[in-house]
Amino acid sequence: MSAVKILVADDDRIVHESLGIYLKADGFEPVDVYDGEEALASLTPEIGLCVLDIMMPKVSGLEVCKEIRKHSSVPIIMLTAKGEEIDRILGLELGADDYIVKPFSPREVVARIKAVLRRANEEQQKDESGIVSVDGLVIDIKSYSVTLDGKPIICTPKEIEILYMLASNPGHVFTREQLLNRVWGYDFIGETRTVDTHIKRIRAKIENVGKSWSIKTIYGVGYKFEVE
Repeated sequence: MSAVKILVADDDRIVHESLGIYLKADGFEPVDVYDGEEALASLTPEIGLCVLDIMMPKVSGLEVCKEIRKHSSVPIIMLTAKGEEIDRILGLELGADDYIVKPFSPREVVARIKAVLRRANEEQQKDESGIVSVDGLVIDIKSYSVTLDGKPIICTPKEIEILYMLASNPGHVFTREQLLNRVWGYDFIGETRTVDTHIKRIRAKIENVGKSWSIKTIYGVGYKFEVE
């Protein structure tokens, strides 16, 4: 079985050297690039996960993430030297799966890579059909597609995962923390408004007038998918 290729996009050669040692030791194959343009050009179907520095020459990591999400659901981990909340939130809203603040331990990055790949694999195998269909709304988690009355609805991977989780469990109330933990796969305490932003965007995209279902806000708790 061939090694999983990890695209590492960062303009700091020290990052490549230190991370590369640990990736190779764990059986991964690093693909090193040093700017955003190179990252986009190097994204092939063989890449199993992308590690993107936010502050890169030519094209920023956030822009690279945005471009990747237009056509691919490959797992993405963002690196940020700023440690600023806005960068982390924006990266996740664009569809990143995790973020790591510099300086970091290469061992920690590899552990996060393994965790993200494991979650992605579990998500693919979680359900035989991977399809939820309710009164004109069809969510296919395997193909990461959403249609409403047969019309394709363009959503980010995270929007689809949240919608799929809610619709798969009608009537169940999920707290913001539970959604963050299940969709992003780690504790994200203090920034739960990321969920609120995603829900707002989902509601704007799927008009449910005349439908038997809706996404309800349970004030002080979280959200649920309600079917009348």
